Amino acid sequence: MTSLRSTFRRFPNTRPLLALGLAILTVELVGVSGAVFTAQGLGEWYGTLQRPALAPPNWVFGPVWTALFALMGTGLWLVWRQAESAPQDARLAVGVFSAHFVFNLGWSAVFFGRQEIGLGLAVIVVLWMLIVATIWAFNRVDRRAAILLVPYLVWVSFAAYLNYQFWILN
Repeated sequence: MTSLRSTFRRFPNTRPLLALGLAILTVELVGVSGAVFTAQGLGEWYGTLQRPALAPPNWVFGPVWTALFALMGTGLWLVWRQAESAPQDARLAVGVFSAHFVFNLGWSAVFFGRQEIGLGLAVIVVLWMLIVATIWAFNRVDRRAAILLVPYLVWVSFAAYLNYQFWILN
């Protein structure tokens, strides 16, 4: 078991491009799983809501999330590369990242799947705090990894504003 763990820790350093691709692909696949809930809500429900003035057209979300998930995957890869030299910090960073991702998917499930705008606002506030915690944890391992999450924090801040506006308007 230790051999497998050791191999996993060394993998991003022995096969960096393959590990980078794996990290990005994993984050993209996990991230796109939230689209199941989004598709449920986009049908009839979302179209009936009063939209905030700053709400972008629906087609914007796919490319933005794809880019953000790629940045997140790259940040995760940078942290993974330090798993041998800073195992405790890297483990903490990956743990916080994983917890934050649960809330990322949870927001889609609550807002679009359950169509609960107010509860979605509560989830996105927790998500925002977990992104800040992830940036902090990533920064302890690799500053570049933390910086790669800043656009994500900005986007979720904007999404929180939109969620609030949807809640007020509807």
